[in-house]
Amino acid sequence: MKNYKTINFIREGGIYFIVLNRPEIHNAFDDLMIEELIDAIDTAETEDCRLLAFKGNGESFCAGADLNWMKKMAQYDYNTNLEDSKKLSKLIDKIYSFAKPTIALVHGAVIGGGNGIVAACDLVIAEENSFFVLSEVKIGLAPAVISPYVIKRIGEFNARYLMLSGKRIDAFEANKMGLVNLVVKQNEVDKVYKENVELFLRSAPEAVKICKKLIRDIVNVYSYEEAGNITAKIIAEMRVSPEGQEGMNSFLEKRKPSWRKNK
Repeated sequence: MKNYKTINFIREGGIYFIVLNRPEIHNAFDDLMIEELIDAIDTAETEDCRLLAFKGNGESFCAGADLNWMKKMAQYDYNTNLEDSKKLSKLIDKIYSFAKPTIALVHGAVIGGGNGIVAACDLVIAEENSFFVLSEVKIGLAPAVISPYVIKRIGEFNARYLMLSGKRIDAFEANKMGLVNLVVKQNEVDKVYKENVELFLRSAPEAVKICKKLIRDIVNVYSYEEAGNITAKIIAEMRVSPEGQEGMNSFLEKRKPSWRKNK
């Protein structure tokens, strides 16, 4: 695996971990971390990855943008800031659009842009000690780049409340709003994580890839009128595909499909 300065990139079989690794500043990100995250995600996308998980070293998952980096960027002109912001937008979209399941394993603080990483993942498992803050308005900014993903996660009016007030919420309130899927005790994280990984790995790899793209396109691309014809074509193609045939035959023959030989 590649070596990076701000993240750890770890492979365990078909499971890939991206670990934010700036614990001295609570894993706040800067331009280098953004570039390294994009590169790691691209690498996982091209390899035999079945699932991608995000974690943070130290006391926090992610404290948002590195203030020293933000201070530096404030000295540059609009065009430079625009190009810089597009890189963060590219990162969050890559997480949201990643072809295989994504999990965020959250603990401690999730501040500002860190909520974008969380919101873009398929499954968010948070330790009960976690807290979440969309604090940008407190320093005269807005959570602009991450807003499409946060709003998808928690809805318009929950987003209005948190984005306009900058209120800190705990893991249980984040769960009620939909930002977090599961809240667990610290000693239960590994157990709950492994249970959910097992669920994902039982699913047919190509079907998962198609399903993720289907969900993304239904929400963001297709009109209601388009969706009927397009989805009919998708299921017809999947039924006659090698994986679809194997899945249906294994069900009728009461055996495990080929992708579950060791499951």
